[in-house]
Amino acid sequence: MRRTTRHPAAEPEGDPDEAAAVEAFLRAQPDFLARRPHLYALLAPPRRVHGERLADHMAAMIEQARAREAALITARRAEAKLAERARRAVLAILSARSAAEAVEVVEGEWPAILGLDVVSLAVEGRSTLGLRRLPRGFVRRILGTAGAVVRDRPTEREAIHGEAAALVAADVLARFTLGGTAGLVAFGWREAERGGLASGAETFAFLASVLEACFARAAG
Repeated sequence: MRRTTRHPAAEPEGDPDEAAAVEAFLRAQPDFLARRPHLYALLAPPRRVHGERLADHMAAMIEQARAREAALITARRAEAKLAERARRAVLAILSARSAAEAVEVVEGEWPAILGLDVVSLAVEGRSTLGLRRLPRGFVRRILGTAGAVVRDRPTEREAIHGEAAALVAADVLARFTLGGTAGLVAFGWREAERGGLASGAETFAFLASVLEACFARAAG
């Protein structure tokens, strides 16, 4: 009888008994990895062990799983960074002693704090603070009932961002009220894709609510 020689490099690392137990477990549950695709990110794919088609298929699956995992990690880091920037933005506006100073903080300091290119304020009708004027019903038409919207192809940029419109390739619009009048905080940036910003609508809506509270405090 011909004996099969096993190359030492083919032996699994670690305890052979443990390796055998893992193999037996996987044989008993063939869909184990299919139900846990995130585990593919931890595996090294076989290369032409069972034919090119199977090896290439497994390699593609593993690469896709790793790419998804990497994208998730990147998104989480970007969200954490945005949350830290938002905390600093809140601290900055809380130091404002009047509504006029709050406007200066938002338009003058928030862009650098948040890593943006422009932050603009606008209200429907007239404003005693000299904010950009929007026609009645503009905020509801743009936002509907949402607190904030992300726009990767902004429209009406001149009306919202004024002279900074040319700098804006993407933005997030968040609503606030000033003396019962609807307004917008417009957060804009040059790059249509910038990590963490497009997924941060809730954070920007929160900042708009903080601004609204500061205006109410100043009016009281």
